[in-house]
Amino acid sequence: MNTTKMNSSVRTGPIFTVMLIGAVIAFLNQTLINVALPQMMNRLHISATTADWLTTIFMLVNGIVIPITAYLMNRFTTRQLYLTSMGLFAIGTLICGIAPNFSVILIGRVVQAVGAGILFPLITNVIFILFPPERRGFAMGLFGVAMNFAPAVGPTLSGWIVQSHSWRVLFFIIFPFALLNFIIAIFLMKNVSETSRPKLDVIGVILSTIGFGGILYGFATAGTNGWGGADVISMFIIGGISLILFVWRQWVVEEPILEFRIFRYKIFSLTTVINVVVTMAMYSGMILMPIYMQNVRGFSPLLSGLMLLPGGIVMGIMSPITGKLFDKYGAKWLTVIGLAITILTTFALTRLEVTTTFTYIVTVYTIRMLGMSLVMMPIFTAGLNELSSNLNKFGTAMVNTLRMIAGAVGMAFFVSIMTNKGASHMKDIMIQEHILKSDKVHFLLAEHQGMVMGINDAFMVATALSIVAFLLSFFIRRTTPQKDTISNRVRKPRRKIVGVQ
Repeated sequence: MNTTKMNSSVRTGPIFTVMLIGAVIAFLNQTLINVALPQMMNRLHISATTADWLTTIFMLVNGIVIPITAYLMNRFTTRQLYLTSMGLFAIGTLICGIAPNFSVILIGRVVQAVGAGILFPLITNVIFILFPPERRGFAMGLFGVAMNFAPAVGPTLSGWIVQSHSWRVLFFIIFPFALLNFIIAIFLMKNVSETSRPKLDVIGVILSTIGFGGILYGFATAGTNGWGGADVISMFIIGGISLILFVWRQWVVEEPILEFRIFRYKIFSLTTVINVVVTMAMYSGMILMPIYMQNVRGFSPLLSGLMLLPGGIVMGIMSPITGKLFDKYGAKWLTVIGLAITILTTFALTRLEVTTTFTYIVTVYTIRMLGMSLVMMPIFTAGLNELSSNLNKFGTAMVNTLRMIAGAVGMAFFVSIMTNKGASHMKDIMIQEHILKSDKVHFLLAEHQGMVMGINDAFMVATALSIVAFLLSFFIRRTTPQKDTISNRVRKPRRKIVGVQ
């Protein structure tokens, strides 16, 4: 069915604007809480391990919800899903703001995560419905402004607020914007997709929840608790077995939750692999640089956040420009150039020292984000462009799920490298310099030097990952939506929803 014709009566601008603002609000929320965790630990009298659950639970719930979004987009209208996602997000934000204790905040974070987990794949799918292939790059570029700029602003804004106000102010700032977006969406949001009444694979949902939840929890805790912990190993085993069973079931069930047969499309598969690798490499900077800035250099959370801000601004400015370039030239050379910049700047971060200047760090990190901005949206859009319109929802769910896992793997992997190699380097320094633990001054210097060397080792691995993605990017080619070769697995829509409230 011609999607463009189907949506000719729908005004694209208001729908896209409402969803874009909603994305900015939700993405901003993702990084606001990180800088506020120390204050929350003090005010709520909780340990660092307990506080980490505020970020871990958000990621876990996202990992559980995102895989079933393809089913949700088949079953419910665009308007129903968007209002549900923003409504849940607003309610969760309010719960976090007024929560009397940690347990209630955790509940609020779960509610937030359910809303956000629905929102991101939904927006991507709507973009591919509303915009023809020759305009999708620019639309995805605008979406990239929210995806890249808002999270970068978060730490700076959070650091500025928590220096003089309570952590609750963070949620009270987000809530009215989320509520206002929800109210506006009631009047402006229209239905732009076809719906059917597919049968929910309950067994698949259970296997997906245990599988993705277990794997994500294992990686989230491995970075801090170590890879050999009993809880980490057991989660990997349980999650791995469940995922194997889940993948098998998706191949044999009539109406799968995640359609793995989309990997028959070569460019989609190639760009998804690149996306996963680049996401892991990107998280190396996002997780390691704040640690270096605060734990080694002793900078405040606000100054640490300011270090990330120029990179976020560059990505925000470049996203629509990159989208325009993608529409004109395709993804291949944008990705090649972007990854070349990423390789050089990531390698530059392997040369950090205890006395490295703030200017050097900000400059290299910002140029690195410039390289990333040329890569992320083009490869995402190029892969989905190969899929037919009724498979885009499956492609969106698949890519977002794998990106979520890649992010968790990247954080745990690079923190583990930094921790293990840093401890080894510190031990070697103490032996070479004959430093005793009782010599607190030199012991602290050895600890900082070891940590920096561990961070450099982690960035060296990130450089290697970037090189792998760089080599793969030469095989990208421009595509158009292919004929659906797996339509026998997708039930035909029973009713059409066009521009109806």
